[in-house]
Amino acid sequence: MKKFLAMILALAMVFVLVACGGAEKPAEQGAAEATDELAGTYKILVWTGEDAVDLTKKQIDDFNANNEFGITFEYEVNPVSEATAADQMLVDIEAGADLYCFAQDQFARLVQAGALAKLGAAAKDFVVTNNDAGVVGAATTGEDVYAYPMTCDNGYFMYYDKSVIPEEDLDSLEKLIEDCENAKKYFAFEANTSAWYLASWFFATGCVSDWTTDDDGNFISVNDTFNSPEGLIAVKGMKKLVDSPMFLSSSSSDEFSNGAAIVVTGTWAFNAIQDILGDNMGATDLPSFEVDGKEYHLGSFNGCKLMGVKPQADAKKGAALHKLAQYLTGEACQMERFEALSWGPANLVDQQSEAVQANPGLAALFLQNQYSKPQGQIHGSWWDIAKVIADDVKAATDDAGLQAALDNYYNKINDLFNMTEEEKNAWSVIGAINGTNWDTDFPMTEVSEGVFESEAMDLHAGEEFKCRQGGSWDVNFGVDGENFKVEADGTYIVRLTLDGDNGTIELVEP
Repeated sequence: MKKFLAMILALAMVFVLVACGGAEKPAEQGAAEATDELAGTYKILVWTGEDAVDLTKKQIDDFNANNEFGITFEYEVNPVSEATAADQMLVDIEAGADLYCFAQDQFARLVQAGALAKLGAAAKDFVVTNNDAGVVGAATTGEDVYAYPMTCDNGYFMYYDKSVIPEEDLDSLEKLIEDCENAKKYFAFEANTSAWYLASWFFATGCVSDWTTDDDGNFISVNDTFNSPEGLIAVKGMKKLVDSPMFLSSSSSDEFSNGAAIVVTGTWAFNAIQDILGDNMGATDLPSFEVDGKEYHLGSFNGCKLMGVKPQADAKKGAALHKLAQYLTGEACQMERFEALSWGPANLVDQQSEAVQANPGLAALFLQNQYSKPQGQIHGSWWDIAKVIADDVKAATDDAGLQAALDNYYNKINDLFNMTEEEKNAWSVIGAINGTNWDTDFPMTEVSEGVFESEAMDLHAGEEFKCRQGGSWDVNFGVDGENFKVEADGTYIVRLTLDGDNGTIELVEP
């Protein structure tokens, strides 16, 4: 039986509310921390996920009632998904939220755009001392910290149907594939359509793809070892699964209703899977695979949600906002979010609590975390480049074909750092259009200053797309942070009109 490993003993948390942050990137307000009088009333706009709106209002009320600084916030809390917060923030930073929650993969472009206030020395120490090191890394660029950790639960592990999968087979990928094939049940692992999941195989054999940014969040180099002898071992293991007739490239909880015995996904799917499987639901870490007599435990990415403070022209308001941010991401508030929303805490003390350890989904995630890598800052183009590896692996018929898949990947990674300025600035359309599935860029031409157009395309009602720059997701436009949706069938030119940091998309007839 698998045993849940104890987490690293947490340091005792010293909860100190200190002022920090900056009025303008990258300036700090740290010099004013000890002397500024912050008492007063401040009007603020806050963005958080829809399910956390009411709790966030309650927590701000608690801060207003109990803080020792005489600070009162008159607040508006709006529901904005953490997944799209950066898209909406970068449309108009000045009009954006003063305090906002976002997924860590948006961190680099928020720093680049000057949408995050840098933490002062005392606030940085508060973050580093009290939170999971992986999450701290996700909020850091260079030597500077720009955000506050909120969660440590954006990772994946294995759910399984106990009526199909014997407990003694859980450690072996080969046995799990055999169990699924014998039962004619799917093994759902989103390898063909998501680089986030596909990376598991390479992490298993010790490969890395570590990206380096400068202090402004710009990517300057990468240490990528996927194309290596260890990478070849990884794709040999991957091929065992993708070649199975019961393999399904999906991470949806619904697959258990559609004939799956295994789904690799995360804590967000826990309730839905429990509703489907009931007492037959199992959750544990990923298995190991065997190549040439040696076993390799599948790795994973782990990720998080962060809270950012927008740079403020009023230094006192900025310092007050940082006090609020530290309160909202402190031990007590993180535990409240766990109890109300089942969000996995980043706070070290909370992670060790009996209640958190007893949660089956989080327990499986924390078990898998010993094999995981923090999702640091990754170039926006990498996700498209890496996700095609599994298709190439499935098509390969021998080791030479597998090596060709790695060579293809390696060449595309190198091309990122050899792009011309014209290529970096070029705009394109990408989406589920023209028979493609978010894997093909259709070029756009600048027809007048700040106006870009595609060739005429046959589009259908309900199809979705975005416009992006440089073949990367670092700068992209849709509608209010979401994809642009086609309303009616027709032949259209996609037109993108830029206005400063804003972009407007429209469909025009040729």
